[in-house]
Amino acid sequence: MVKRTIIKIDEEKCTGCGKCVAPCAEGAIQIINGKAKVVSEELCDGMGFCIGVCPEGALSIEERHTVEFNREKTEAQPKKKDISIRCFQCGAGEDTHYLLPLRHKMESIWVCTRCLPRLIHG
Repeated sequence: MVKRTIIKIDEEKCTGCGKCVAPCAEGAIQIINGKAKVVSEELCDGMGFCIGVCPEGALSIEERHTVEFNREKTEAQPKKKDISIRCFQCGAGEDTHYLLPLRHKMESIWVCTRCLPRLIHG
């Protein structure tokens, strides 16, 4: 066991919308019985890309003792794409552009790398 950061999901707040699943490139989060769950702590890298897209504020990062992050197991996970995720500005999807979760004007949105500079610099 090692002390590291890992995602914590508040089941009371989670509505099971699934918006946190695609940003988790490691495949650590799945919807099970209508709620988001960390299915394997060794898959969670604790980076928190899932946090910004949760409309309910059900996700947070905590530091605690758990199993070590397993990069090899993570890389072996099937990669999931969510075709409903689109850049809020141009409408590009994961199939054509890299998309990033972002908080902007108190809203969780997706932005592609092409539109991000315009958002930052105006």
